[in-house]
Amino acid sequence: MIQLIVGSEGKGKTKHLLDKVNEEIKEASGNIVFLDRSTKHMFELNNRVRLINVSEYDFENKSEFIGFIYGIISQDHDIEQMYIDGIMKIARLDKEGFEEVVGKLKTISEKFNIKIVISASIDSAEISESLKEYVIVAL
Repeated sequence: MIQLIVGSEGKGKTKHLLDKVNEEIKEASGNIVFLDRSTKHMFELNNRVRLINVSEYDFENKSEFIGFIYGIISQDHDIEQMYIDGIMKIARLDKEGFEEVVGKLKTISEKFNIKIVISASIDSAEISESLKEYVIVAL
């Protein structure tokens, strides 16, 4: 399952994402991974959530980012949920790249039975109709 939290820069998407992960961890039976561009939110996350600071891994394009996701999954077969904060910057995406990467993440989510929640600095009006069904918060 894929879920999207979208909106302009600075509208509070990260807060929604943090609230969601901290609520979900209470009932999670598997592992939860949170991908962020820094460790800034480390103390806002439940200590059972694995925070990965992706700034340590210089992705040059969306293919490298998807490969990184596969690498995480291959090392931990107990991942139940994955949260990605600021995917546009992390994976260096434009609008078209965003739709392509979300499509690939949807496939990964279904194949490995992992819930993936993504925050993206993109206006909900700019998202294609095919992705609008995945939007859970639009700011």
